[in-house]
Amino acid sequence: MKAKETWSAQITLNPVRGTIYDRNGSALAMDAPAYTVAVSPKIIDHLKIADEVVDILHGILNKPKDELYKIATAKKDDGDFYQQREVHPEGWKVDVEVAERLKEEIAALSKETEQKDVGIYLLEMDKRYYPKETLASHILGYMDKEDKPVNGLESYYDELLRGIPGSISYEKDRKGYKLPTANEVYKPKTDGKNIVLTIDETIQHYTEKAIQSIYDQYKPVSVTAIAADPKTMEILAMANMPNFNPNSYWEAGSQAAFYDHAIRSIYEPGSTFKIVTLAAAVEEGLFNPNEWYMSGQIKVKGWPKPIRDVKRGGWGEITLLEGVKRSSNVAFVKLGIEKLGEEKVKQYIHDFGFGQKTGIELPGESRGTVSIERTIDVATATFGQGGVVVTPIQQVAGIAAVANGGTLLKPHIIKEIVDPVTGERTKTEPEVVRKVISEETSRKVGEYLEQVVSDQKIGSGRNAYIEGYRVAGKTGTAQKAVNGKYVDGKYVVSFIGYAPVEDPKILVYIIVDEPNDPYAGGGSVAAPAFKEIVSQSLRYMNIPSNKSAQQTEKKEGKEKTIPRTLVPSVTKQRTADAKSQLTHAGITFETIGDGDEVIGQYPEAGLPLPQSKRVYLFTEDPKNMDVPDMKGASLRDVIEMCSLLGIDYSVSGEGYVVEQTVTQNGDVRKAEFTLEPSAPSDSAEDESEKAEE
Repeated sequence: MKAKETWSAQITLNPVRGTIYDRNGSALAMDAPAYTVAVSPKIIDHLKIADEVVDILHGILNKPKDELYKIATAKKDDGDFYQQREVHPEGWKVDVEVAERLKEEIAALSKETEQKDVGIYLLEMDKRYYPKETLASHILGYMDKEDKPVNGLESYYDELLRGIPGSISYEKDRKGYKLPTANEVYKPKTDGKNIVLTIDETIQHYTEKAIQSIYDQYKPVSVTAIAADPKTMEILAMANMPNFNPNSYWEAGSQAAFYDHAIRSIYEPGSTFKIVTLAAAVEEGLFNPNEWYMSGQIKVKGWPKPIRDVKRGGWGEITLLEGVKRSSNVAFVKLGIEKLGEEKVKQYIHDFGFGQKTGIELPGESRGTVSIERTIDVATATFGQGGVVVTPIQQVAGIAAVANGGTLLKPHIIKEIVDPVTGERTKTEPEVVRKVISEETSRKVGEYLEQVVSDQKIGSGRNAYIEGYRVAGKTGTAQKAVNGKYVDGKYVVSFIGYAPVEDPKILVYIIVDEPNDPYAGGGSVAAPAFKEIVSQSLRYMNIPSNKSAQQTEKKEGKEKTIPRTLVPSVTKQRTADAKSQLTHAGITFETIGDGDEVIGQYPEAGLPLPQSKRVYLFTEDPKNMDVPDMKGASLRDVIEMCSLLGIDYSVSGEGYVVEQTVTQNGDVRKAEFTLEPSAPSDSAEDESEKAEE
């Protein structure tokens, strides 16, 4: 009867874990060949080579010799030596390079002892491998030495990536051999699905390189950067410093290296949040860029201390547009409290998605907080301090709504999920949360934010200016609160912006937590890194440079490069001399006023002069002059000119000015401009080329 006794046996068929790719098919996480080192105490004792085996393994695995001796000479409870013991953790899933070194030592020891089996083995298996090392480490997470997922997508999509094990079951005899008459039950394995990210490896590299420079120079608590396509909210790059290498995560040195600040940390956003207040005021028709106000400080009802500008004495009486450029807190309190009102401010903060999780496909996202019950809370929220605390990913999603035409979108980091067996693809489509502002408001706010960057004299974001592209952006510097009190010398500095303004392709947010220079601000620390990331990315994405110092035009079937003239400085020159200089340089100009000296000019000196555009020379106080002919000018030119002349204006359409009218009602002048996509000057150039052909 005992001879007929049978036992059930089962062999597990392990699935292949899914590969994670960037948007262009470059593998970021994959299974790769690996080996686990094992020894046979029984054979080692038989050959009397324990010392040699320990020396070999210590030299290659760097495991302490006393621990290796215990493994190499391990015995069972009955006193017999074990047949096989694995060397953990140092010998667990070693890579091919280490395995090859061990094979050489095994061969040498085999030759020395004249024994084929010397009691050292390499057990073949797979391990998780990250070919780009630290790149996108916070997004990916890692697999630990127990083959368990930790953080990132490895954890969030573990069930999908892991697949389903299969098996082969059969009956065996007491010696372990399969019975001839036994039925075999086969259950196939299901390999894990592959994930394609929205991340672009190249843009991720640009981003990590730029914030690594900040981290090295300013030694902050952390640096975070997110790059996104604002029209789809696909995340193109997301990175934090410090970071880690998932291939050797145990060498990170500190738990801080594993923290994903992009989705988990919360900050008072500072002045980058002013974009929300500005967009709300424009949407409600309450922002007049030419309205004058007294900068410096403002009193808020029910609060004893005035709110002040960063420049304690202010800049005197300035326009709201200048207040935007200078990042005046007073300007935004006026917009929020005096114009929008408290309830409208709260509504727009909610509508832009703050205080709510974005739903991005990563674990551990924070909600942020919105606590603005008192008037003073609303007032400070208008410029990004106090009761509004946000995550970087929330800020990116909210400002992307300003850039993309007014629609709040859910951010995504998954582009598609692919079944490796069937080839079936599940694609992620853009997901609308709500419409927040109109396309017209989006366009206007973009024009205003562009001047924050392009105005090289007073624009707080001027260090983000990229020659050849129209860039919109805003700096941020928020004082840090500790135990409810703001601390001198501790700041979170940031910059957020997008380009090109007329057709945004990339939006980047950089936030630096507590740089070691207490005088460092978003404009000096974060804006240059933004410029580095965006300028490289735009060229990589083949986005044409329409405002660069060179312009390419097609003529007679050939590409011809024409240098773009830089505007010379003629301010404070005699009018006759300025005219002569511009004429000699081949620059079209228009003189406004009857004075003998040029007291101002537009565009400013040093900026590229767009083809077929003119320079305006002011020879009298601009506020007393007539509105010049603006046909062919862009909306930005219109805004600047009307600001210089101190007149109200309205705009209809998009593109370039084709018609203008000016009305006078008492002392108030108002200009109305009609814009169309193609400038008349461009059309004229096209017709001229056709005639020549």
